[in-house]
Amino acid sequence: MSRKLPPLTTLPAFEAAARHLNFTKAAEELFVTHGAISRAIKNLEQQLGITLFERGTRSVRLTAVGEPYARAVREALDQLAVATTVATTRRSDTTLTVSTSGGFAGKWLVPRLYRFHRAHSEIDVRVSTTGTLTTFSGDGIDVAIRYGGGDYPGLTSEFLAGEDVSPVCSPRLMEGEHPLRSPEDLKYHTLIRDDYPIDWAAWLDSAGVMGIGSNGGLAFDSYTFAIEAAVQGEGVALGRTTLIEGDLVAGRLIRPFEHALKARSSFYLVYPPEAIRQRKVKAFRDWIFSEIGKSPLAVSGPN
Repeated sequence: MSRKLPPLTTLPAFEAAARHLNFTKAAEELFVTHGAISRAIKNLEQQLGITLFERGTRSVRLTAVGEPYARAVREALDQLAVATTVATTRRSDTTLTVSTSGGFAGKWLVPRLYRFHRAHSEIDVRVSTTGTLTTFSGDGIDVAIRYGGGDYPGLTSEFLAGEDVSPVCSPRLMEGEHPLRSPEDLKYHTLIRDDYPIDWAAWLDSAGVMGIGSNGGLAFDSYTFAIEAAVQGEGVALGRTTLIEGDLVAGRLIRPFEHALKARSSFYLVYPPEAIRQRKVKAFRDWIFSEIGKSPLAVSGPN
């Protein structure tokens, strides 16, 4: 198929100049002269037959045509950079690196990984919970489990599970002087908080409960620690169905109330489109969907 392409050697200069709106800064970034940037852009404009920049005395700005063209060129160069990294980076066929949150790793993934190893003993799994959003470009990450809306441009994003949020506690809190019979009974117990977007204020409001402070109690920056505190009977935490299934099944936690608040975000399996051709990525993808399918608690369907 014949393609109408611009002079490709001019595109890095154009993209850098469009991003900085400054030819000098573009030249510094690309380690060339100001004149080289100017000539490259002039050549590009002549070949396309359009004006990309409006040039002032001490500044430049993109034209109405140049602005969308700059976005398209930037996206194309980004995709080319990712593809080049994937093609030239030597990745072990036997080591799979998975990026995810500490909560998902600790409460869902790690307790099940032995089944993946049993089925694929030749693949070593490394779990990264740095909190850094991977770009899959030179960072060694093969596949990620992200929590969000599922819109990740340039990447394959597959829905794994949604979740409901409701209070959970040790069965011991159902006994004693103030057992948890209704949401209003929470006023007698310690509320355990973490950094999840749905907090106690949101849940109490959705349940129509008034007069209970939502800022006190125990606070953790780790969801795993917050749930462990609830298991030990230190108070009541907000349980996320996808992450507390093991504790509920084992009887370490219970959900004292029926009311649940549906989360707006969901879990997605994310990876570069070409990565699925790797045997280790395909094996992990198939395994995690099989595991999700076994869960009676994961909320189906994205929001």
